[in-house]
Amino acid sequence: MANRGTTRCDFCGRSQREVNLLIPGINGYICDECAEKASQLVHEYLGKVNDTLLSDLDFKELPKPVEIKEYLDQYVIGQENAKKYLSVAVYNHYKRLSQNKDDIDIEKSNIIIVGPTGTGKTLLAKTIAKLLKVPFAIVDATVLTEAGYVGEDIESLLVRLLQACDYNVKEAERGIVFIDEIDKIARKSDNPSITRDVSGEGVQQGLLKLLEGSIVNVPPQGGRKHPEQKMIPVDTKNILFICGGAFEGIERKIAMRLNTQVVGYGASNHVSKADREKLLHFVAPQDLRSYGLIPEIIGRLPVVTNLEPLDRDALRRILVEPKNAIVKQYEKLMSMDEIKFSIHDDALDYIVDKAIEYKLGARGLRSIFETIMMEAMYSLPSLKKKKFELTLEYAQQQLESSNFAAISAAM
Repeated sequence: MANRGTTRCDFCGRSQREVNLLIPGINGYICDECAEKASQLVHEYLGKVNDTLLSDLDFKELPKPVEIKEYLDQYVIGQENAKKYLSVAVYNHYKRLSQNKDDIDIEKSNIIIVGPTGTGKTLLAKTIAKLLKVPFAIVDATVLTEAGYVGEDIESLLVRLLQACDYNVKEAERGIVFIDEIDKIARKSDNPSITRDVSGEGVQQGLLKLLEGSIVNVPPQGGRKHPEQKMIPVDTKNILFICGGAFEGIERKIAMRLNTQVVGYGASNHVSKADREKLLHFVAPQDLRSYGLIPEIIGRLPVVTNLEPLDRDALRRILVEPKNAIVKQYEKLMSMDEIKFSIHDDALDYIVDKAIEYKLGARGLRSIFETIMMEAMYSLPSLKKKKFELTLEYAQQQLESSNFAAISAAM
């Protein structure tokens, strides 16, 4: 205690009794106030550096739409139309970040992707995230409700984006957000009701300011768990929003607009039977409005594209062709135990047929594969076998002995 007043901060010179805390170093001390000021200076400097890097992007070094699509082709099978739309959107987003300040301001074109479950909406978003040089976040719209109700606030969508760039606001303001399950916030009914639609139209109204561009106060730790926290202002003007949803049953809305019949005896002279089986090709903003999206939010999602339902050939290619194909993943898992893995063609066909039978899409391929391989993955690491072949007989035996069929039927 005798030496309490002799130890001083090497930055400001104040003694230990004049500050709250002295932090010791190798050859000196720093007080809590100097440490806080130093932290602020570091954040401001890093923010300016990142802002300079993002604002001075070299246009010649930007990945062209063809290059972005070629990268997506390595991971996503099919969906040529959607990949082109996404490639152009990302490329234009880069150009917006590097545009010169003049009278012409390039506006962002937010995208909405319509496609059945298991066709690759989230996979496309995750794959683009690997390529991007800007912050990227995937968020789920199903948890959102109006402020004051149980659920997440609209502003919490931007928390993930801030986390992706370590809360660097300048960097987050030039990022990309993928909003999944956008169809789940569709207006429940056109009829007036005494109950408030807090997770439907109310959420859409709240999203308007984010999509168009405004300064939003974001709670860094979540709005309702820590109400006393200091808000972070984020300008969403340069944030690109990509929305995706299954929109189950929207084919009926499209068919009504095209004056076709999904069921019945009549047929349209304008749309062939083959086209009616791919009605999502013809999805338009008015169909989204009929489904339950309000006109204001549709206007802020000007680019509408769709994902194709996966046919048998596409499902089989998904098993073996992409860089992260399921078969390649199991080859790697087995090789780590010094086991060579191979699969017969008829076993691949069997897995694809079951995925089609259970109507699970690409997501179902992994579920079926995991079920078939569970017993082998359990026992093989303890055995001394150096090779494992997945045959049709083994696949049938394992799937039939499991309760996968019963579970799938109940889904």
